[in-house]
Amino acid sequence: MAEPERTERRLRPAPLLFEPSEAAADPEHFFDLESIDDPQELLVRATELALAFRAAQDRAMEFQAVAAAQLADPRRFDRLSAASIAERVEWTEDYARKMIEFGEDLLKGHPDD
Repeated sequence: MAEPERTERRLRPAPLLFEPSEAAADPEHFFDLESIDDPQELLVRATELALAFRAAQDRAMEFQAVAAAQLADPRRFDRLSAASIAERVEWTEDYARKMIEFGEDLLKGHPDD
């Protein structure tokens, strides 16, 4: 896995909306894209969704890093090692250490150091 990065500019993608369970159960259904006939409109909406998923992934990774840093905090009586954190989320131990460091930077308020 690549080392986490933080983009300088936050994208303002289309919001991700949860689909009703019956729509999500249909493998052909994906955020109503299959119902768009105009290829230009389809391209725009699909691009909006791709950007939204990318932004959601970046944000989720930041939360992973913060949680990892909190779990590894030596002040916690129930502190976890990088190896234990890695095992829980199927990371390598080296990647877990990098995520812990990234999370510590986020908690301190300077993620780009």
